[in-house]
This record gives sequence, structure tokens and C-alpha cells, in this order.
Amino acid sequence: MIARRSFLAGIGAAGAAMPDTQPAGNSYINSRKALLWESTRKEFRELLEGGSLKAVIVPTGSTEQHNEHLAMINDTASVTLIAQQAALLLYPAVIVATPVPVGISPHWMDRKGTLSLRKETFLAVVYDICESLKTHGVKNILILNGHGGNVTPLKQSVPEFRDKLGIQVEMNSYWDAYTPEIKKKYMESGQAPGHAGEFETSFAMAAFPERVHWEGVDYEKAKPHLHIQDPASAKQEEQFYKDAKLASTAKGEAMIGIAVKWVAEQLRRSIVA
Repeated sequence: MIARRSFLAGIGAAGAAMPDTQPAGNSYINSRKALLWESTRKEFRELLEGGSLKAVIVPTGSTEQHNEHLAMINDTASVTLIAQQAALLLYPAVIVATPVPVGISPHWMDRKGTLSLRKETFLAVVYDICESLKTHGVKNILILNGHGGNVTPLKQSVPEFRDKLGIQVEMNSYWDAYTPEIKKKYMESGQAPGHAGEFETSFAMAAFPERVHWEGVDYEKAKPHLHIQDPASAKQEEQFYKDAKLASTAKGEAMIGIAVKWVAEQLRRSIVA
């Protein structure tokens, strides 16, 4: 748990702490080697040419508002963590490509700080990353998504990506791991993901608690300053804020573990196939 927290404690910041070792099956490796952007060209080349590397995960996230208490990088940080932990279970067969940190978020643009890409721009970036990997010899890609606004465009486009590239390209959101039974067991609100509610707050508390900021938060006082245009969206956001008070580190740990194992299993099946 400490190593996982330190891994993403400073994502996007220079000099982020990196744990020395992480489990990979029955052995231990330097965890940076499961990350393409932390690897050298020599290390990546040798994995490919030696036949060890079987698949690459491309995480897609967002930089957007997460209510009054969670950092805007939450989606990107969460999906990257799940991807890295799943890759460590399968290394050297799987590594993680650089995440796409801004997604399709026009529905949040009335909340200050949100960044959004046009659908065409986002899909072009994801495709170009996949094409780059294919050019180097990667034949199996899992686009692992961590932001709701990306889901439908990716699902609609992945078959085209697959046909154009001539390689195996699949797409899942990491929360596809959560069955109704799992949500009922671990989430009092019954919601997962749920925007900045019980689930995402629990995840952040377990994975990167330094990104949970309750200090000075008073939602009632903030409401006049929010200027949310859609009344239904405003009502839903307030409910998620209330749900966030149900969050706990233990819930987050449980849900993270379930997602990591599920993603690793999807990859394991694709490698065997």
C-alpha cells in the first residue's frame, strides 16, 4: 500500500518518488520497468526483440473537476495506478504506455478548472499512440479507461482502430470489474464509479490520500458560487458530495484490489489467446 501510494503521489511532477521493487508473479522487479515512459529504449527494445512483451496498456483519463474535495487528476491517477499494478502482476509480458491525461469532458465545463478535448482530438491522440506502439512491433493493446466521458467514443472507435492497425486492440474501463454484487457489498451508496462520491473518494483515500482535500470545504457555502447550469446535474452532484462522506480507506483498498486482479485477468486471457 505504501509503495502504491508513493508511485502516484507525484504523477506529473518532477522528482516523484518511485518504489524500488514491486511483486511480479513470484519474483520482484524494479517497478519503473513496467512503465514505458520510465524505461530506456534499450529496455523496451530488449523486451520486444526477446519476445517477452506481449501486450501494452494505454490508460485514458481526464483532468476535470471532482467536486470540492478531490484533485482534478483523479481519473488519470486512478486508471494509471490500476494499469501499473496489473502490469506488475504480469511483467515482463505487459507494460503501461504514457497515459492520456485529458479526456472528453464538455459536460463539466461549467465547473472551474476542467480541461476538455474535442472527441475527434481525443480519439486521434489515442489512435496515434496505438499506431506508434504498432510501429515498434506491439501486437496487443488494451486501452484502459478511467473517465466516463471517454467510454462511448472509445467503444465506438476501437473496432475501427483494430481494423486500420491490423493488431489486437481492446478497450475496458477499469470499473467494468465491479458487478452489482460487488457494488452492493462494498459501497453503501451502491455507486461505482459515481463522480467524486463514495467510490472515487474511497479509492483516493487508499491510493493517494494527499489528493483528498476536505480542509475548508463547506458545500452549502460553495453552492452560490458554483453556477451549475443543469438543475439535475446540480442535484446529482450534491448527492455525490453527501455520498463521499461514506468513503473509507478500507473500501478503497478492496475496490482497487478487485480491479487490479480483473484487469490482469483480461490481459492474461488475451495473451494466451
